[in-house]
Amino acid sequence: MADEGLDGTPTSVPERALPDRALGVALIGTGFMGKCHALAWRNVAAVFGGAHPRLEILADVTAESAVRFAHQFGFARATARWEEAVEDPRVDVVSITAPNGLHRPMAEAALAAGKHVWLEKPMALTLEDAHAMAAMAAARPGQMTMLGYNYLRSPAFQAARDMVRQGAIGRLLAFRGVYDEDYSADPALPWSWRMTHRQGGLGALGDLGCHLVSQMLALMGPVQALTAQTQIAVPARPSPEGMRPVENEDSALALLTFASGAQGSFATSRVARGRKCRLHWELHGAEGTILFDQENMNELLVHRAGEAGFVRHLTGPDQPDFAAFCPAPGHNFGFNEQKVIEARDLLAAIAGGPNAGPDFAAGLEIERIIHAMARSGGQRITLKEEA
Repeated sequence: MADEGLDGTPTSVPERALPDRALGVALIGTGFMGKCHALAWRNVAAVFGGAHPRLEILADVTAESAVRFAHQFGFARATARWEEAVEDPRVDVVSITAPNGLHRPMAEAALAAGKHVWLEKPMALTLEDAHAMAAMAAARPGQMTMLGYNYLRSPAFQAARDMVRQGAIGRLLAFRGVYDEDYSADPALPWSWRMTHRQGGLGALGDLGCHLVSQMLALMGPVQALTAQTQIAVPARPSPEGMRPVENEDSALALLTFASGAQGSFATSRVARGRKCRLHWELHGAEGTILFDQENMNELLVHRAGEAGFVRHLTGPDQPDFAAFCPAPGHNFGFNEQKVIEARDLLAAIAGGPNAGPDFAAGLEIERIIHAMARSGGQRITLKEEA
């Protein structure tokens, strides 16, 4: 297996114009993804240029935690009322990293207040919620929306997508994708809101599978039909009130047919022992194959017809957006850097450039697929019937 760049041909994206004034930012939520958003807002101008965003106000569940994290993250003010952050006249963009059940009310309130919205996935609890959110965003074309599908920003993924568009592996025949983690594998793990339909929505499909769907659509195009099955591997979990039922799926499997005629397989699990972030996919083309695994996110494996095996391509400045962070190949990209690129793309859309998305309209397509998988029960579903 050899190592090399991607044919020595730069695939870097064109320069994107950024806003000529500093935009005011509100952040709702301070957990894992809240901190990612804060880091992205603090670093986007340092990496890509343009005006530094103004970190205006941070909202968290209590006044004490809001003040503490506002100081840590660098926000000027703090509040325990998310509505105050959304309505603040000094705010132009609202980052929403709150629990899933709050996504729709917060996003709709931000849109109603005239703000741009950066919302973490999944988009909504239900498909009906996603439809309503997409319709509201469509009625406000001057306000940008973006969903937090950060894995789409990996330089390796962007390079793979460019290769597909350029026909490097020929006509696409098949997609095989897996996204597994083990954060729920221990049956002694306490019950939480994430395991309910009312507050968590879907399970592994909403937490993990939607990321795989976002990449699958970017590489393969629209899904025409699918057949899926889901499983609750741990039916009940302990809580202070005793054992409580798990309502949403621990894992899901699907077979897909794409509009192009290609076929696909899909699997996701939150109970896969030993897997930490195995977002793995492979593309089979008439003239080659491309493999990627997020646990080894700084390489692509590519095979072309006539070659003896796979060639290992390391991330480097010849791949999109890598050079903005580091001029040297093989020096490795990271999870948080993907979020910085996402922030840049949102700012570029606000400045009048194309919206790299997924915006709420594209997010609705992802929701249609994962909710169809949840409902399938082994029956074939044609996606045009989901519109």
